[in-house]
Amino acid sequence: MEEKRKSKDFQIALASILKKMNERKKKIAVVLSGCGVFDGTEIHEAVLTLLAIEEGGAEWQCFAPDVEQMHVVDHSTGKVAEGSARNVYVESARIARGGDALLRLAEYTPANYDALVFPGGFGAAKNLSDFATKGPEAQVHEEVSRAVRETHSS
Repeated sequence: MEEKRKSKDFQIALASILKKMNERKKKIAVVLSGCGVFDGTEIHEAVLTLLAIEEGGAEWQCFAPDVEQMHVVDHSTGKVAEGSARNVYVESARIARGGDALLRLAEYTPANYDALVFPGGFGAAKNLSDFATKGPEAQVHEEVSRAVRETHSS
């Protein structure tokens, strides 16, 4: 009888521990590629991604590489703004709202997150890789490649 009680107590304790582990808020890393559908992250996709993460009971943390954009597009005309330059990290802060909500992609540590998400926008093809100019011969930005590889293996 004592053995059954101990076994039952152990099961209850284990169930409690597992429940607490499952109650831990998931943390989702969101990689931004600037701000704007034509030369960065598509704003609607980014905002709706962050909202869905929150509504799902998880926490988000935005990341962006600290590099110059491939080019700047005037979103009112859709044309490249010749002579203009912008930084992907600085532009991504517009979506993440700055502060601690945005970290440099070089600081990403996969062990601290449960998922890695990339909202859409042409910035993925222009700033996170060179797919926009090289097509099938494209290379992914080294920090992006590292984040994906290390997330996959963790």
